[in-house]
Amino acid sequence: MANSNLQFKTNYAVSSTIEPFYKGGKVQISKDEKYIFCTCGTRVNVLQIVTGKIVHSIEQVRLSPLSLSTLVKALLLKQWDWKQTQCTRSWRAIHNVPIASMTFDPTSTLLATGGCDGTIKLWDVVKQYCTHNLKGSSGVVHLVEFHPDISLLQLFSSASDCGIRVWDLRSSQCVCVLQSHYSPVTSLAFTPDGASMVSSGRDKICTVWDLKSRTARRTVPVYEAVESVVLLPEEEDFSEIGVKTKEIHFITAGSKGVLRVWDASSARCVFAQTLPSAPPRAGGSEEGGEEYGDPQSLTYLLPLPSSLRLATVTAEHNILLYQLPSFTTQQQFVGFNDEVLDVKFLGKGDTHIVVATNSSQLKVFDLATSSCNILYGHTDTVLSLDVFKKGSLFVSCAKDKSVRVWRQDPDSGQVCCVAQGCSHANAVGSITCSRMKESFVVSGSQDCTIKVWDLPETIPETDGDMFQLTARVTEKAHDKDVNSVAVSPNDKLLVSGSQDRLAKLWSLGAPGADLALLGVFRGHRRGVWCVQFSPMDQVLASSSADGSVKLWSLQDFSCLKTFEGHDASVLKLIFVSRGTQLLTSGSDGLVKLWTIKTNECVKTLDAHQDKVWGLHATRKDDRVVTASADSNITVWTDVTEVEQAEEQAKQEDQILKKQELSNLLHEKKYLKALGLAISLDQPHTVLKVIKAIRQGEDGAKQLEKTVLKLRQDQKESMLRYCAVWNTNARSCLDAQAVIQVMLTHLSPEELLQYQGARAHLEGLIPYTERHMQRIGRLLQASMFLDYMWQKMRVTGAPASSCTITYCTMESKFQSDKSTRKLLEEWGCRTGLKNDYFKSLSRKSLSWVKHKDNVFCSTLMYDVIGSMQLSLILQQGFKTQ
Repeated sequence: MANSNLQFKTNYAVSSTIEPFYKGGKVQISKDEKYIFCTCGTRVNVLQIVTGKIVHSIEQVRLSPLSLSTLVKALLLKQWDWKQTQCTRSWRAIHNVPIASMTFDPTSTLLATGGCDGTIKLWDVVKQYCTHNLKGSSGVVHLVEFHPDISLLQLFSSASDCGIRVWDLRSSQCVCVLQSHYSPVTSLAFTPDGASMVSSGRDKICTVWDLKSRTARRTVPVYEAVESVVLLPEEEDFSEIGVKTKEIHFITAGSKGVLRVWDASSARCVFAQTLPSAPPRAGGSEEGGEEYGDPQSLTYLLPLPSSLRLATVTAEHNILLYQLPSFTTQQQFVGFNDEVLDVKFLGKGDTHIVVATNSSQLKVFDLATSSCNILYGHTDTVLSLDVFKKGSLFVSCAKDKSVRVWRQDPDSGQVCCVAQGCSHANAVGSITCSRMKESFVVSGSQDCTIKVWDLPETIPETDGDMFQLTARVTEKAHDKDVNSVAVSPNDKLLVSGSQDRLAKLWSLGAPGADLALLGVFRGHRRGVWCVQFSPMDQVLASSSADGSVKLWSLQDFSCLKTFEGHDASVLKLIFVSRGTQLLTSGSDGLVKLWTIKTNECVKTLDAHQDKVWGLHATRKDDRVVTASADSNITVWTDVTEVEQAEEQAKQEDQILKKQELSNLLHEKKYLKALGLAISLDQPHTVLKVIKAIRQGEDGAKQLEKTVLKLRQDQKESMLRYCAVWNTNARSCLDAQAVIQVMLTHLSPEELLQYQGARAHLEGLIPYTERHMQRIGRLLQASMFLDYMWQKMRVTGAPASSCTITYCTMESKFQSDKSTRKLLEEWGCRTGLKNDYFKSLSRKSLSWVKHKDNVFCSTLMYDVIGSMQLSLILQQGFKTQ
């Protein structure tokens, strides 16, 4: 059984998030080559290359080489300081239709915009006015570029007519149209001297132009739709990739998904990049992946000349950085994961996560840098993952009916496929691996079968000698899709969950033996999504589309507990805290933490907007990762101990402050005591301090002096407390005394600036009126005593006969029952006992009158308070 001294978890906090930062569109790199700017919906995210973190997020911009930026929105041009995420200027774009392309000149003082109506406008960015309006293009102007030699004042543009127009900005005329392409021109690249230019298009050719004669020098067939072209630097040595001459060489990126280097003079490809672990093309031919929009096709190619690197953008929104001249992959960033189907921690220290998305590619993220390693191998969507105990070996299954075993190098972090198996008749939806040793893998498929795959004793280290797996056991386990499989901690039992609403327990037996059905778990009303063994006890848990989680006994297959709290399907569950707690994730986007012993949902974690398919914990049980269909991956850290330490420190601080408060009261340091009580947010303690001040010598002046020395935030708290005290007759006098000080020394304008002052003042009026009515009745009753005294006084008696008068009064009280009844009634109203009246003969009448003066004084406070409250509220309503 689990250790009874184990500390239950109470909360998790988000430690890091991997979220979409690029969903298609323009990508640009800053001049210092430190930041990548990516469009993501209506915003642009600024990605820091070194850390892989999003450092800024601003509205759509177009960067110039000097880091100026402009935005086209609602036909406005806006200039942004992207480091401060502030718009510095904005002006009308004059275009009557959306702008399709923009570019800056080398000095960042001129901006060219190409519209969907075939017009091109040039802007002086400094003075913010339109300098040129160029007309003549046919269709959408999707490409505009300035000549690198600014002294020539030439602009190149391309529109739907597939021609390249050269504009002389001095005369605002089109001096020529370069015709060579039969599809839209996608990019232009100029040589450093500005004498030549290379253009690319989707017609699978690149053209080398002589800009002096404005003629085509060479047409290079590249046999793929080219999206971008970049010239190789002439001064660098690229002999290792086949560049032997100083002629123009350019790099193309297009539908084939690989970078290729071409010699412009011979129209020959001198180098073609080889992608590591790339899957075979459809049909086994190289031409099978040339369709535009293929997931592996490249959409942008951007040079980083200072660091001699290239950045490519794929159709799957991945950004890859390559180092020249070796073309080795330096960094990979995943801009958009689409729907994340599973996620697992990876590595000895759980430093990486492996992610299965709505793609045939696996992605391994480094949690420290967010850099990604993209794994090729599967040919269809990967559905499920699992990791062996040591953390360097993991398995995957996919819709391509195959399972694959992958190994991560602990030093370099590189991952390669070392084994694969293909014998399922349908998509493989679930997979699990042995827990004690790296000996076997179990898969569950939509063909309703379970297969056990034995691994070799020596697993290959690289993908060069990939091992072919064969299934030693195949079992028809369910009548519908097998959604989940799990192996027990001792590798002797197997549990499967299916869409047929059943979970089944199997005996794995000895190597070579068939699966033996031990029992069936019945109780779920809909399909079972996930099953898991407890790491400590002989129980297992299952989650279902009926929104419940059930705990089952392995002894008699009975349901021990049912956990209900999700509003939709529970997709994943794991045991934490050594089997004493459960974490579940559902279609409602919530992750819930349950304590098994009490059936209580301890915490609900809300960080996703869609189905949470992935849920996994580290081996140390201190972190959890969740992955959702909203494309977000969230890493959570257990903060139970941190919160408990903070709570303990807070309690200790409270004890020290209470002791300090007691000392201050004892030393009659009321100002510090009042401030400390307010900081503790203890209204009752504040009231005790107020009472202590009022009961001291010269209490009214001391209270006034103390209240006026408080800070504004402390006065706001006092006003809030007074509104509560005023509702109770026992504390209303103290509340009225404090209010009287505030109303006397603070103007209505100052009071109305206090937070919540209006509500507090409005709440004071009805209770103050009620206190006025009560004191009025009390005053009337006290006047009867004065009247009786006047009637009983002996006419003409000297002052020395006061004792006789008191005795006479007392005898009157004793003899006249009706008078005594009236006085008793007055005593009940005032809250005084009959002993008070018996002592009248032994006390001076001035004491009674002194009490009446107190009542009258309090009455005056209430009258003044009500008048000033009414004045303040009237003033406030007028100001609003």
